[in-house]
Amino acid sequence: MRGGEFSLSLDKSSEPVVVYGLSTEGYKIASAIAIRGHKVSLIDESARMAIMLKPEITKTYPTVSSLLEDEPLLELQPVDVAIKMASYVFFSPKVRKTGQDVRADISSKLRDVVRSISPGTSIVFTLPTGVGGNTENIALIEHLTGYVIGRDIYYYYMPITSVSELSQSDLLVGSSSSNKKDLHLLGLIQDLPETEGSNIVDIYSAELAHVIRILEHYTGLASTLEVCKQTHSSGFPSQVLQNKYGDLYIDEISNGLYDLRVVASSLSGAGPLAYLVNGTIKGIEGYVKHLIDRLRLVLKMAELKASRTRVIIAWTLDQNEMKGDKIELFSTMESRLKDYIGDVERRPGTSLDIYPTDKNTVVIACSKDDFGAISKTNNHNLDMIIMKANPVCEAMVNE
Repeated sequence: MRGGEFSLSLDKSSEPVVVYGLSTEGYKIASAIAIRGHKVSLIDESARMAIMLKPEITKTYPTVSSLLEDEPLLELQPVDVAIKMASYVFFSPKVRKTGQDVRADISSKLRDVVRSISPGTSIVFTLPTGVGGNTENIALIEHLTGYVIGRDIYYYYMPITSVSELSQSDLLVGSSSSNKKDLHLLGLIQDLPETEGSNIVDIYSAELAHVIRILEHYTGLASTLEVCKQTHSSGFPSQVLQNKYGDLYIDEISNGLYDLRVVASSLSGAGPLAYLVNGTIKGIEGYVKHLIDRLRLVLKMAELKASRTRVIIAWTLDQNEMKGDKIELFSTMESRLKDYIGDVERRPGTSLDIYPTDKNTVVIACSKDDFGAISKTNNHNLDMIIMKANPVCEAMVNE
């Protein structure tokens, strides 16, 4: 960052900032801005209240989960007042709808924000969109407010992903006004850990850049899944595959489902790009069936009956992240396992104290951290099978 831009952001530190959405990503944005002296209000969209986020609060509670668990006394203000006073509004809500309902859910929350917005405010949309998705957002905002974006208010697109590999220092931020370089906003963004060195470009370029980045990462993962499925004929995959993909779990593989789905919904026709996106989605979604097929094989080789088996799914999910597609995939896995096994439990890796029963126990580790927690847990000398939810579905007996 150039010195002039940095000093400009400090001079305007008194301008209020609102982050709409008590999500993991929203709290991360609000904390990063608050700790640098800016006045920040964090809106809990479900409770309809705005939390005045002080630097000392962010230091005491590093994550939104820790804040929600402790329930400290916080300074509050009406949501409408917070938004009306804000110079910048970051839109980072939790989206729990799926499929065709996603767009309606986002539009409803966006309406909640813009009905109180004032002239001169900048809206920063942080949920990933497909190609052209921001054009719809802009049209909705102008229709609801009567303001003209680029003249009365301003709109920016800053897609946030929770995947560490996608947190690049040159992340582009899309602006609805290509000739407007808001240096203060640039300073706010560059103060955030995962957007340092950002550049403001036109929105369409930012949309395309995000789509390319998502596809570069997830088409490779989906291809790995599909190739590893072909090892069924040999019973279990080779040691080479286990060594190479042993630490690639469904938790990481499913991180981009939301992004891929919104890209797919924005494409028209049946061209190569649509085939590529939809094929990647099917590869990730089809992993659950692959895992259950492997489980059947494991039980068969161990001469165990499904009726005499219980399955524990060890998957520590972030219940507060913006995108709920991973939570939905977890529910799908649980439902399909119950169709086969019947006795299925959800357990995060932090609560895996497993006691013996009259049934055989299979624990499915869905992330590297969960597998590590299983290895350290007190299993009370219980014989159990541990399956790693990775492309090769490794299984091992813990004795």
